[in-house]
Amino acid sequence: MARGILAVLSIALTVFALADCVQTEDEKIRGLPKWAWIVLVVLIPWVGPITWLFVGKDRSVPGGGGRPRRQGPLAPDEDPDFLRRLDEDIRRERRERTQHDQDEQGVQGEDRPGPDGGSDPAAGEDDRGA
Repeated sequence: MARGILAVLSIALTVFALADCVQTEDEKIRGLPKWAWIVLVVLIPWVGPITWLFVGKDRSVPGGGGRPRRQGPLAPDEDPDFLRRLDEDIRRERRERTQHDQDEQGVQGEDRPGPDGGSDPAAGEDDRGA
C-alpha cells in the first residue's frame, strides 16, 4: 500500500513539475535550458521535479512581495476608455432620439388641419380664393 502511495505521489509531482516547466517563459528559467529541465524532471524521479521547483524557476515577484497585480482595469466599469465611449454613446442616442422626436412633431404639425378644418394657412395654401 505504501509503495502505491509513493508511486502516485511521484507521478503527481512529476506531472506538476513538468507542466510548470513547460508553461514557464524562457526568461524565467534558471540554470539550464528548458529542454534540459524537461529531461531532468521526466528521467530522474523525485530529484528532478523537486530540483525544478526549488532551483529551476525564478519565482521572485518584481516590485516586492505579495500577490502579483494584473495590469490594467479589472472590469469594464473600471476602464476609463470604456466609460467614456459608453457616455458618448448614451449622449449620441439621446441627441438622435430628441432630433427624431422633434422631426416627428414638425411633420405632424404640418399635416394637421387648421382650426377651420382646412389645411394650415401657414403652409401657403389659401382655400378662400378658390
